[in-house]
Amino acid sequence: MRFLVVGGLGFVITMGINYGLKLFVIPQHPVTALMIGTAVATVVSYVLNKKWSFGDRGELHTGHEMLLFLIVSVIGIALNSAPLWISRYVLGFGVPNVSRAGQELADFVSGAVIGTLIAMGFRYWAMNRFVFPAARTTTPTVPTTATGSRPLVGTETAD
Repeated sequence: MRFLVVGGLGFVITMGINYGLKLFVIPQHPVTALMIGTAVATVVSYVLNKKWSFGDRGELHTGHEMLLFLIVSVIGIALNSAPLWISRYVLGFGVPNVSRAGQELADFVSGAVIGTLIAMGFRYWAMNRFVFPAARTTTPTVPTTATGSRPLVGTETAD
C-alpha cells in the first residue's frame, strides 16, 4: 500500500509538470514533457520509497542502491513514455490527424494511464528484486553422516 501511495504522489507530480511544460513551455515536445515530469517524480519517489515504502529493507550500500534505482528509473521512464511516443508518432494521434481534444485524450490514455501502469508494474518488481531486496535469511545446515543420513540428536557415530 505504501508503494501505491508513493506512486500516487509521483503520478500527481508527473502530471503537474507534464501538463505545465506541455501547455506553456514546450507544446511541440509532449514526450519530452512527460519524461521530465517523470524524472522529477522519480527523485521524490526514491526518497519516499527508501524511507517509507521499503524502510525495513535496503541492506545495500547507498551508492550501489542509488545506481540500481537510477537504472530501474531510466527503464521505467522509457516504459512510461513509450506508449505516448507510439500513440503520437506511430499511430498518428496528433493534430492535424485528430482534433486537439482527441490528441489530448490519446496523450492522457497512452502516457498517463497505459504508460504509468506498465512502468509501475516494472518498478514494483524491480524495486523489490534489485533496489530494496528483502533481508536474506540463512538456514542452519544439519550435518549428515557418511551415508548421507542425518544423525539422531544425542547419538554418537562410530568411524
